[in-house]
Amino acid sequence: MTLALSNTFMKSYINKFILTLLILSAQSQLKAQQIVLPKQTDRWFIEKDGSITWNINDRLPHADHIEMSGEKVSLWVAYSVDSSGIFQVRRTVVFPTFRMLPDDTRSHISYTFNDDELPRIYINNQLLRTDISKKEENNNLAFQVKSIHQHGIMRINADAGDAGQVKIERSLFPSVDKPLAIETFKLTNTSGKPVTVSMEKLDREVTTDTIRSKSSPHTVIMKSVNDGSRILQPGESTVFAIAYLATDHPSSLWPIHPKEEENARANRVAQILAPLQLETPDTILNTEFAFAKIRATESIYKTKSGYMHSPGGLSYYAAIWANDQAEYISPYFAFSGDSIGNLSAMNCYKLFARYMNPDYKPIPSSIVAEGDAFWNGAGDRGDQAMIAYGASRYALAYGNADSARTLWPLITWCLEYSRRHINEQGVVTSDADELEGRFPSGKANLSTNCLYYDALISASLLGKQLHIPNEQINHYNNEANQLKINIEKYFGATVDGYKTYKYYETNTVLRAWICMPLAMGIYDRSKGTIDALFSPQLWTADGLATQEGNNTFWDRSTLYALRGVLQAGATETAMNFLQYYSRRRLLGEHVPYPVEAYPEGNQRQLSAESGLYCRIFTEGLFGIRPTGFNSFNCTPRLPDNWNNMELHNIHSFGTIFDLKISRQANGKILVSVLNKKNQHTYILKKGETANVQL
Repeated sequence: MTLALSNTFMKSYINKFILTLLILSAQSQLKAQQIVLPKQTDRWFIEKDGSITWNINDRLPHADHIEMSGEKVSLWVAYSVDSSGIFQVRRTVVFPTFRMLPDDTRSHISYTFNDDELPRIYINNQLLRTDISKKEENNNLAFQVKSIHQHGIMRINADAGDAGQVKIERSLFPSVDKPLAIETFKLTNTSGKPVTVSMEKLDREVTTDTIRSKSSPHTVIMKSVNDGSRILQPGESTVFAIAYLATDHPSSLWPIHPKEEENARANRVAQILAPLQLETPDTILNTEFAFAKIRATESIYKTKSGYMHSPGGLSYYAAIWANDQAEYISPYFAFSGDSIGNLSAMNCYKLFARYMNPDYKPIPSSIVAEGDAFWNGAGDRGDQAMIAYGASRYALAYGNADSARTLWPLITWCLEYSRRHINEQGVVTSDADELEGRFPSGKANLSTNCLYYDALISASLLGKQLHIPNEQINHYNNEANQLKINIEKYFGATVDGYKTYKYYETNTVLRAWICMPLAMGIYDRSKGTIDALFSPQLWTADGLATQEGNNTFWDRSTLYALRGVLQAGATETAMNFLQYYSRRRLLGEHVPYPVEAYPEGNQRQLSAESGLYCRIFTEGLFGIRPTGFNSFNCTPRLPDNWNNMELHNIHSFGTIFDLKISRQANGKILVSVLNKKNQHTYILKKGETANVQL
């Protein structure tokens, strides 16, 4: 009897043990699997000229917003079409250099203008209304929106009147160099009879409080331009305009010429698009790259402290951050060919350099209010590592020795600051990371240490170009080598079944920023890290979740991850997710740029994220790693189903050149570097690196 019970117990125990093993095996296999990306339904489509268009259809209601910027203004347009076809626009106009007191990050002035505040337009004595549908016209005319078009200028195409007797093209755009945004209505008579059109005269002013106004009271004006009545013969057109502007001298306004301002905006967009052109077999990638260049470059404000690139998003203007500007966007400008972008990059680093000090107290995270104040509310976020990383990469890629000498003291100061904050385990400590306490980061985080690691390597390369003594260069190299070992010891871990990294010492769940070692050239745990990044635990419909189990996402970590996975050589995996992400941002529900975050900010199109998107291609897909003023390593990641890819008109390393990657009949990769003087070619096996000397 006892033996029988014992056998029964053993069989039950063995069965349970086997079942447990099967469950664990299934869970392990599930974790090892990449998620299946959902099928996307495009709302927008790409035009032949590189613009995008949404033809209004039955997928209503729909709402979105877009930001467009110039040197003295930013225009945020929120627009919607409801289920009955009624179109609405809300414009928020920001004037970055018109400040209020006290000085802080958001002390700029801004005003919102709704449709019901616009001067009224009449067609054959009937009021044109945007707030009624075709069925509700009666004695009025409905503004029947047909399509919306984006390409640096937002254009809304609509009809009004029976059988669309008047076509309307409504455009919104910022001035290139004035504190001015403009909205135009181009009316075209498409009927066979004369049509009378008119717009009311409007001139409305509001002046800020004298006591709180910085320098002097600021006046914001909304006024009509080209108003009045006129008769349009069949086929004729006319343009009415509304100007939204700020001034400290309302009695002496400059003349407003809407057509000249529109041409200047179109020319500025063309100027941004001309250099650094991406050409691949994938039209969506090419187009989103071009759009990202617009947003990355337009958000530069001419302040009393010089050109300042700023994130935007209705909150961040005439100000710089150690992450957004020093780390993310300025290294991109070294490739962009945009003179204003490069001026903003140098100015960014010079402004931070003002805060160097002999006691090695941290440089502020942000310099705000046109340079008159700063913000350091989160303490040291690893800002010195961010600055040293960005400045050293920028100096190498820009390829100008004088600029590099200017930046060298800042770079070395920031490296020394980080060295002084190395703990007993050999990693750098900081109060927070760039998320500023929104999520835990411990006493030492992976992001700060990876940035410091790359900054040491770049500084050693830069030091050679500047003929710095070998002792200092060797010190940076040795420190980088030791830090790489310490990063593995301190952060290397198996998290949720993946051989990857813990983000800080006591971290037990997956974090998006485990991608940072890949982006900085540390591939020891690349397989487990890539599997974790593209696992159901981290990947969402909008990219990487900041933390496993949380629906918050920040595009910046997704953009770093896509670049890092390409650098690590997992090309097909990276391209699968890059193509998905690009299609969603360009042709989906919120277009056409990378965004900041959600739920925070409701996916604002902050500018530096677009720079990070472009760096996926320059540093990830084409594998450009600066090594000197006129040299770089090139490790191209040509996808298996592509035979070629090209970057045209690259302005970097002190010259202008094209970089062409093509597949040879024997399966090897041909790298061609062409400029006006000569051509260099390299034959590589898959994954090999060309050492390019220009």
